[in-house]
Amino acid sequence: MPVNYEIKSQLAKLLATEDLIVENRNIETAQFDVERRILTLPMWKRATESVYDMLVGHEVGHALYTPNDWSFEGKIPKQFVNVVEDARIERMMKRRYPGLTKSFYAGYKELSDNDFFELDDVDISEMNLADRINIYYKIGNFVDVPFSDEEKKYVKMVGETETFADVILVSELIYKYCKETKNQEENDEPEVNSSNQSGDHGEETPDDGLSGGSEKKPSENQQNNESEPEVTTDSLFEEKSQELNGNIDNDATTGYYEIPNVYLDKVIVSNSTIHGELNESWINQLKVMEFNGVKHQADFTVVDKEFKNLKVSSQKEVNYLVKEFECKKSADVYSRSSVSKTGVLDCTKLHTYKYNEDLFRKVSVIPDGKNHGLIFILDWSGSMQHCMLDTIKQLFNLVWFCNKVKIPFDVYAFTNTYINDRNDYLIELQEEKVGTFWLGDDFRLLNILTSKVKTKDLDSQMLSLWRICYSMNNYTNYSYPAKFSLSGTPLHEAIVCLHQIIPEFQKRTGIQKLQCVILTDGEANPLPVYTSYNYNGLNKIGHRHIRPKSSYLRNRKTGHTYQFDYEYYKFTDVLLNDLKQTFPNTNFIGIRLSNSREMNNFIKRYVTLNEQQVKKMKKEKFFNIKDSGYDSFFAMNSNNLFNEVEFDVEEGATKAKIKSAFAKNLKSKSLNKKVLSEFVDLIC
Repeated sequence: MPVNYEIKSQLAKLLATEDLIVENRNIETAQFDVERRILTLPMWKRATESVYDMLVGHEVGHALYTPNDWSFEGKIPKQFVNVVEDARIERMMKRRYPGLTKSFYAGYKELSDNDFFELDDVDISEMNLADRINIYYKIGNFVDVPFSDEEKKYVKMVGETETFADVILVSELIYKYCKETKNQEENDEPEVNSSNQSGDHGEETPDDGLSGGSEKKPSENQQNNESEPEVTTDSLFEEKSQELNGNIDNDATTGYYEIPNVYLDKVIVSNSTIHGELNESWINQLKVMEFNGVKHQADFTVVDKEFKNLKVSSQKEVNYLVKEFECKKSADVYSRSSVSKTGVLDCTKLHTYKYNEDLFRKVSVIPDGKNHGLIFILDWSGSMQHCMLDTIKQLFNLVWFCNKVKIPFDVYAFTNTYINDRNDYLIELQEEKVGTFWLGDDFRLLNILTSKVKTKDLDSQMLSLWRICYSMNNYTNYSYPAKFSLSGTPLHEAIVCLHQIIPEFQKRTGIQKLQCVILTDGEANPLPVYTSYNYNGLNKIGHRHIRPKSSYLRNRKTGHTYQFDYEYYKFTDVLLNDLKQTFPNTNFIGIRLSNSREMNNFIKRYVTLNEQQVKKMKKEKFFNIKDSGYDSFFAMNSNNLFNEVEFDVEEGATKAKIKSAFAKNLKSKSLNKKVLSEFVDLIC
């Protein structure tokens, strides 16, 4: 079973009990940056679950308890310090997290069973003291490790170390003991006398007066041959741990990327700017203009009348939304109400004192309902052209609903065609930082509607939007500014901006429960990231695409990491999951528009429908997907987005025709009400 690196990163972070940054990279050994508090773990691809947990616990122990102190260098070989420090930090981790004892036991048992330390053909008793101590504290539960009475004192000292200073002291004692033992063993070995080898000739070596001195003190050759003891098990542990990584050279480098700091005042085009430009355009087109002798004047009579009719006919759906919202909100408040005793006697119950102990007055405590708010993100891409008018109708229903029940709202349309000045491309939209996502120079969010304006101004702004959307599929003798033309699909850029839009909206409005609705008819391309490169000896910053499977979104605030997969649409789910973790009190609702042919394939990405669900989906023309990046993801048939059928029959029509027209009218209203009802369920 493949290791879930996100979960293991969370394990490491939880064990560290601090805002530790955990990275899983294709490196040989674990690394810990003490100053930046970044723990980098190898991707032990060949390790089992038990071994992986043991190694994570071991490395977090170093991160928690091993200081950045190298003062022992030159006095004690690092291997000896490693042995004692490993024993100390693992003991402290088990003490701090008793549950880890099982992980260490299972992990080391597996290593022992697989002869990780290559002991099958080795006599452990012949190994030096440091090696035996290392084996004892790692796999001593599974192999017999002999010690002399004198050596047991050192074993006990290792088990009693509490501070890194203790570790240095004990490491030095063990090192000196091993060195003395090694030198003694080497000096006790019989030496070959070269003079005896020449005795075949019957000659004696003449006494030059130096031979006596050579017997009383070590020769110069002996002094130079005092070898340093080595801890082979420490080297082996590091070497074998690296083998668990797999083939590092052939693996793509793991990348950790973050949400950038966006300059919202540059990205968001304000509501006043947008409608100031639109109003100016309408006023100019109402002037009589002459082109080549032909006079022309815009006429908004038809389109404006259509808007008024829409407003009147939509009041039924809006009132239905309001009624549903108030009923469900009241039910929620009632369910959270409680009855408390006041401590004051109820005189009307005094006569029941012989059989009733409850003689006090009671009061119902009803908590205040939560304040609601709504942020709506609208897809302003070219593929929305044929359904934009119906989309705007549904959007207007929600806006009128919010305005009627006094819910603050903001509506943004994402686009990359708004700017038409070359200088606009030079505006910095975000902090230029390596390792963060790049949004693109042409991305903009249009704040097309907001609750901050008066109701009269809101109606005027909705009329302007209606004129734009109406002219997309109908012949009109007016036009709208080119910068409001439909564009690409910078959906991911909009989601990134929500990290700053949401807290700003909450602070400004004081709302407690926020609904964020994202409406789109397609997917977007994955975002590129800022990267550094060298050009003619100079460090430059550019951008490139991420590598699936080896790239992660990292959120330093929540501590979560999310792996990017190969499917392009899953990039959106990663960004949304990160948003949900960052803003747990916000409800993220997706509305995905598609035609009948595409709808089935889209739903299959997330769920396999049974026969009954397929029938229901075909009948209702929508399906609520629960298993996606959104809290609720509505797949809707774009042909039935605003399914309003007029009850209209010819004079003198038969009963059958009247019945058929009436049934169609009820069916359309039923569908609209069901969709709206589910929406109200989500926001209450």
